[in-house]
Order: sequence, then C-alpha cells, then structure tokens
Amino acid sequence: MRAPDPDPQKLVAVFLLGVVLFNYPILSLFNKAGSAFGVPVLYVYIFLAWAGLIALVAWIVERKR
Repeated sequence: MRAPDPDPQKLVAVFLLGVVLFNYPILSLFNKAGSAFGVPVLYVYIFLAWAGLIALVAWIVERKR
C-alpha cells in the first residue's frame, strides 16, 4: 500500500518561508561586520536558515509515514 502524500499546502508554506528568509531585507539584517565562532554572521545565518528549511521539509514528509 502506498503511503499518503505529504500535505502540499505545508510544503508551499515552507517554500514561501524560504523565499522570505533569503530575500534582501532579511539578508541585510545579517550582513554586518562581525563573526560568530570565527565565521561571518551572514554565512552562519544562511547555513542555519537552509538547515532549518531542510529539517522542516523532512519533518513534513516523514510525519505522514
């Protein structure tokens, strides 16, 4: 038997969240001189936001199984 498909509305919401997180006004908040653990703040933000989006998609897809 086939597993039910993940909720497409939630996946679209995660996509739109990604568009907002990686758009200019939000990115400019983190484009400051400074570093976190020796890495520029902007790079840390991009990595954490990307990892968070991947985790959200995985949670949505795996929750149905």
